[in-house]
Amino acid sequence: MLRPRNATLLLLALFAAGPLAAAGAPARDLFDEIYGKSRGIEASMTTVTARFTETTTTALLTRPVLSHGTLAVVRPDRIVLRYANPEPHVVLIDGTQMTFAWPSRGLTQRSDIGTVRKRIDKYFLDKNPDELRRAFKIAAVSATDRPNTWRITMQPTRSQISQGLSRLQLWIDRSSLLLSAMQMDFPNGDTKLMTFEDVQVNGTVDPKLFSIEATTDPTPVATRGRQ
Repeated sequence: MLRPRNATLLLLALFAAGPLAAAGAPARDLFDEIYGKSRGIEASMTTVTARFTETTTTALLTRPVLSHGTLAVVRPDRIVLRYANPEPHVVLIDGTQMTFAWPSRGLTQRSDIGTVRKRIDKYFLDKNPDELRRAFKIAAVSATDRPNTWRITMQPTRSQISQGLSRLQLWIDRSSLLLSAMQMDFPNGDTKLMTFEDVQVNGTVDPKLFSIEATTDPTPVATRGRQ
């Protein structure tokens, strides 16, 4: 089961692994076409950095929670989210270890995520379009809510996924073929939307960013690579 508490891990894993890159198949619709176009980019991608805005809605709060920060990825398995506001904190994934640090609250938690990552890999990663369609109802369209993007909507058809995830939406930039936004909808009505700006591919990422003690200030985290 994919539970809401694993939402950040899923977002990071998909971004790091290139969710639209897999073994190709003859294009039958827009979803297949996007897959085919993205294969070359995925194969050459080694690092990704970006600024992000995260919007979380929940029935427990009257207003959405809006957060900003930076993302850095060194493939295949080093990922860090540094939240700048409303309170600085860090989510770090290094291999099968996940660390959550919230300095102002004196909180640091470490956990083994090997089992969870295997579960996510089983359903989401390294799959061709036909394999994904066995687990999801998939529709790809030209997005009207975000200019110059395609929107891919994935609704689970297997109970193992739908118990924890009602819908996954991905917005892909038509020019760069990179992830522009991602939203997860959960069975209890909660949602998590993450949008990305200043996305840089294959820039030089400072290894210190993957230290919990590093600054959480959302300044540029890589020298310029491919946009």
